Amino acid sequence: MFYTYVIQSLKDGNLYTGFTSDLQERFQKHNRGLMLSTKHRRPFRLIYYEACLMKEDARTREKYLKSGIGKRYLKQRLKTYFDKFKGSK
Repeated sequence: MFYTYVIQSLKDGNLYTGFTSDLQERFQKHNRGLMLSTKHRRPFRLIYYEACLMKEDARTREKYLKSGIGKRYLKQRLKTYFDKFKGSK
């Protein structure tokens, strides 16, 4: 399986979207500061993920979720989450 995921920084509230074949290991790497792109924004909360059978499908989904329309999709898909945690870090 390949996973497209979204994590939220508990430090600044910003989101990071990525993909991996090992979601648990990748999430731990983000929180341990082993990923250069996110090490200054930890700790993180995993707020969304999707599973795909094919690597290219997960990569394509990652690109979509990083686009403007994809960000709007996530905002609507996770509306209850964002409403509940609005302003909390």
